[in-house]
Amino acid sequence: MAHVKESEAPITLLTENVINQFQTIVGREYVLVNEEQRTEYGHDKTEDYQFLPDLVIKPGTPKEISEILILCNEHKIPTTPRGAGTGLSGGALPVHQGVVISMERFNKILNIDELNLQATVEPGVITEVFQNAVKEKGLFYPPDPASRGSCFLGGNLANNSGGPKAVKYGVTRDYVINMEVVLPTGEIIWTAANVLKNSTGYNLTQLMCGSEGTLGIITKIVFKLRGLPQKNVLLLIPFVTNEEACKAIAAIFVAGITPSGMEFFEREAAARTFEYCEKVLNSPVTTKLDEGMDAFVLCELDGNDEEVLMRDAERVMTVVEKFQSGEVLFAESSAQKDELWKVRKNISPAVNWYTLTKSDDVVVPRNNLPKLIKGIKEIGKQYGFNTVCFGHLGDGNLHVNILKETISEADWETKIPDGIGEIFKLTVSLGGTLSGEHGIGIAKRPYMPIAMSEVNLNLMRGIKKVFDPNGILNPGKIF
Repeated sequence: MAHVKESEAPITLLTENVINQFQTIVGREYVLVNEEQRTEYGHDKTEDYQFLPDLVIKPGTPKEISEILILCNEHKIPTTPRGAGTGLSGGALPVHQGVVISMERFNKILNIDELNLQATVEPGVITEVFQNAVKEKGLFYPPDPASRGSCFLGGNLANNSGGPKAVKYGVTRDYVINMEVVLPTGEIIWTAANVLKNSTGYNLTQLMCGSEGTLGIITKIVFKLRGLPQKNVLLLIPFVTNEEACKAIAAIFVAGITPSGMEFFEREAAARTFEYCEKVLNSPVTTKLDEGMDAFVLCELDGNDEEVLMRDAERVMTVVEKFQSGEVLFAESSAQKDELWKVRKNISPAVNWYTLTKSDDVVVPRNNLPKLIKGIKEIGKQYGFNTVCFGHLGDGNLHVNILKETISEADWETKIPDGIGEIFKLTVSLGGTLSGEHGIGIAKRPYMPIAMSEVNLNLMRGIKKVFDPNGILNPGKIF
């Protein structure tokens, strides 16, 4: 089912002459006109959204992107940059049709500078491929989204992605030093310099992070790297209730312990994932979950001193004993660690395999997590929907999957969005905001006034206008 509103009809039709010019710029084989091929670029991982672009172009150089954007500006053609299509907010969908610019040919790691702990890459590099490449040199790139095996680094930048290791090491923007960007009007700029400190004017690099492809198209990225931690320990901690798990997480940080991962999931999330791993991945989970426990926390500690890690693990277990917790499972082998992480990283695809979902990733201060989860469950009862909750609770980022199950199509499109609005209102009332890493896109666009004043939104609109005076780049997103 295509979620298209009348206001999101195409602005212009592409003429044969314009298509020929695109083909001259990139080569005929990199301009997709076939409807079946174009359909693949009209959806991502957001619900069942589908928007068919008029044309898909696969450029291979910044100069080609510049020439494409100049032509699109001249003819007022809506233009949507796209990475791997793993987004969960519809941020790279061509809601105004027009042209999709696919970045899949920008897939090179250009340089790994071991002396300066930096790397220069193109935005179409898969995150895990980059992580493995620097790991071979004893280096570490921490941002670790669940889709790291397929998502592109450019998409991570567009949404300022995080992942499990963000709790200790930070999110994508914390590792970006500089980037090459093609502006909507065709100019090619570098946003900064390849230095660790920079107090030279406005920070355009950080402005691009999280801008969801609305301000420019990133063509090169300079990341900073870290030394690779050599050791880690992993604990699976069961709790009687979600609220007890949330309270314990806050207490662990108060005790002065900083895990490299602090991941939460409900029992139902685990159950769906166990089934998915067995039936879809053909990789059954051997770990057994304690009966009578409704919430589970994966706590990872990393570093280079095994004795220090073991002492910290003991401190974690001492903290959780003060809460309604069960027997802590200490992962004894790499295989067991991999299996536990397999469960966590497959929750989202497992839940979406079970039923259609609306996925949100709200974020609040850690101490308000118990109130948030309790409130979400109450809102679900009020509006007639079930939720599966999981996420990066070490930094207050909770993923909320609303399950369609037997909900009617009419209620799914009208009543459930009102319930989502109540979840966002609750989140903001607890000092939080609408998204920690998925972005706004089109899925959360109607709710922006809950989190942002009109003054804030107008400032953002003004910035957009400066970068993109004709409004051609990724239109219809964020506001």
